[in-house]
Amino acid sequence: MDLRRSSIVLLIFSILSPVTLSIRYEIHSGHTKCISEEIHANAMSVGKYSIINPNEDHPLPSSHKVTVRVTSPQGTAYHESDGVESGQFSFTAVETGDYISCFSAVDHKPETTLIIDFDWRTGIHTKDWSNVAKKSQVETMEFEVKKLFETVNSIHDEMFYLRDREEEMHNLNIATNSKMAWLSFVSLAVCLSVAGLQFWHLKNFFQKKKLI
Repeated sequence: MDLRRSSIVLLIFSILSPVTLSIRYEIHSGHTKCISEEIHANAMSVGKYSIINPNEDHPLPSSHKVTVRVTSPQGTAYHESDGVESGQFSFTAVETGDYISCFSAVDHKPETTLIIDFDWRTGIHTKDWSNVAKKSQVETMEFEVKKLFETVNSIHDEMFYLRDREEEMHNLNIATNSKMAWLSFVSLAVCLSVAGLQFWHLKNFFQKKKLI
């Protein structure tokens, strides 16, 4: 029970904290980089990406293009764009698992280095609450209630997810214990069989030597 309570407390803090995947990384021409994010079923997910212009006074070179593909754990494509400088995507996850976003830079000679700015948000972090909030106290209270409602729903979904994972681990432990019991029984049977064969062999040996 203490472990479950600790997990729920950590889960609540992780949901309430403003965690988003916002990164900037380099990718070379003709290469691919992929980023994975664990998303739960029925959770909203949005993402924005763009190539940083190395020279703001000029347009992006033709070599600065990427192909983007976002897929589910089963390989279903949620977003595909070929030869783009920037873009965005949004979807609602159908299944729980690791969703993958892959960026492939177009092949170019000589090789160039692209800098990708990528912002990926999931769950309640997809809502831009700053645009929803108003100035009056009533509207501010309404905004806080909406925010809490979304948070409670997220916690509720996460708790069901943890319960399912706990049940899976429980079933796995039962199956492992059952297999270990069978293995112990088989090992004991083999040891007894070997001991019986050794006894029979020694008895025949001594009888042949007329020692017994």
